[in-house]
Amino acid sequence: MAKRLRALPVSIRHAARAAAYIREYLFPANCPICGGELLDAGEAWYGLCRPCSDALVISDEGRCVSCGRPLISEQGRCLQCRGGDGHIFDGAYSIFPYTGKYRKLLRAYKFGKTLSLGNFLAERILDALEKLPIAASEGALVPVPPRPGKIRKAGWDQVACLGARLEKMGQPVYPCLKRLPSKSQKELDKADRKTNLMGKILCAKPAPKTVILFDDVITTGATLDACAAALKGAGAERVFGVCLFYD
Repeated sequence: MAKRLRALPVSIRHAARAAAYIREYLFPANCPICGGELLDAGEAWYGLCRPCSDALVISDEGRCVSCGRPLISEQGRCLQCRGGDGHIFDGAYSIFPYTGKYRKLLRAYKFGKTLSLGNFLAERILDALEKLPIAASEGALVPVPPRPGKIRKAGWDQVACLGARLEKMGQPVYPCLKRLPSKSQKELDKADRKTNLMGKILCAKPAPKTVILFDDVITTGATLDACAAALKGAGAERVFGVCLFYD
């Protein structure tokens, strides 16, 4: 985990750790998973105690070639992808299950606004890029856009924040998508999710030939599909996705 931080220049690395530690000293926060204290600059930087962060590992088990979820007894594609009509995006990698300690992690970041967790999550996105069937350098990293009004209501966009962290880690991000007013995906059933966003996401800039979308959660894949449709309609040839959690 620390290898990403070590890739930064020494002066920036030391300043970042020191700032995180000072912030933790002045405004203490506990590990969102176990509730324990954060005891050093490294733990403060990631917002997690070391035992919990070390336990949050990416599984090496077989993955669905379509959505990137772990396979249980299937081969190639998971049951959910086999039972659908296929995806518009060309493949994805989904990192953690949205259960147990992983659910605590996302909720602390997304709803608790524990921003230091963004350092940990952004590094996991970089790790997941290596799992895709293309080199990370081949694709432009594009964030999934938020619903209109979300920033005004929630005060921030957790995916855009991850994009800012990725750029600080030396990974260029290309925010070219815009989302028109639509219902929240989490309020809809599986059938309605597939149609809710179609035509509601636009590519507002020239589309790169190869794109790697990133988002926090994948459920049916409908959001990635809508983004991929907009990108391919604007000239993209291949669209892949990385999602932090799968539900």
